[in-house]
Amino acid sequence: MKELLRTNDPTVIAFATALLDSEGIACFTFDVNMSVLEGSIGIMPRRLMVVDHDLIAAEAIMRDAEIDLGRD
Repeated sequence: MKELLRTNDPTVIAFATALLDSEGIACFTFDVNMSVLEGSIGIMPRRLMVVDHDLIAAEAIMRDAEIDLGRD
């Protein structure tokens, strides 16, 4: 799996997931339960992952929707 985007904003994750689902691209959110370690203050970014061969198409979908990937 490859990292598609990284964000602290759960609404961005939800929107990106919906966009990918509508295009038939499977995705998985990593670091969802990190709030236990951080005290639920939202400082740990969540990562949205896709299968390696879907990365280019997923990046294009995010660009079209003007979603910042948040990667360095």
